[in-house]
Amino acid sequence: MSRIGKAPVELPSGVSVDISGRRIKVTGPKGELEVPVGEGVTVRQEDGALICERASDSPKHRAMHGLTRSLLYNAVRGVTDGFSKTLQIQGVGYRAQMRGGNIEFQVGYSHPVVVEPQEGVEFELPNPTTVVVRGIDKQRVGQVAAEIRAIRPPEPYKGKGIRYEGEQVRRKVGKAG
Repeated sequence: MSRIGKAPVELPSGVSVDISGRRIKVTGPKGELEVPVGEGVTVRQEDGALICERASDSPKHRAMHGLTRSLLYNAVRGVTDGFSKTLQIQGVGYRAQMRGGNIEFQVGYSHPVVVEPQEGVEFELPNPTTVVVRGIDKQRVGQVAAEIRAIRPPEPYKGKGIRYEGEQVRRKVGKAG
C-alpha cells in the first residue's frame, strides 16, 4: 500500500466535494477546482475525509494511487488557503511595476517585458524587487512563477536575475586576469 495514497484527505469545514465518475469537483471559500481520478483508483467520501483505494498492486495503479491522493490534497488546500510563490529580482536597475493587472519587468533588455496573469492567478508587488504570485491551483501558480523566472534566470557570475525566494545561486569565479 502506498504510504501517501493510504492517508485520508481531511475535509475542513466549508469544503464540499462532488464525486462524479473520473472527476472530482472540490468547492471551498476561495473557489472551485476539478481533479481527475487516476486509472485504477476509486475515491469515496467517508466521515469528513476522502479515501483513495486502488484496484491492484500493479506499478501503474500504485503510481496513480499516490498521485490522485496528492492532487486531491492540493485541491482541498488550494480552495481553503491558496498557494503563493515569491520571486526576488536582483540586479542594478532591475525592477517590476504593475500596469493594471499586468506586471512590467525592466530586467536589462532594451524593452520592458509585460506578463499577463493567467485565469485564476493574481500578482502582488510589495516592493519593486519582489513579486508574489497567488492562486488556488498549485500547478498553475508554480507554472506562472517558472515562466516569470525564465524571463531572466539568475546568472552565476554576478547573481543578477529573477530567482525564487530562498533560492541559492552557485557563484562562479570570473576570468583569471
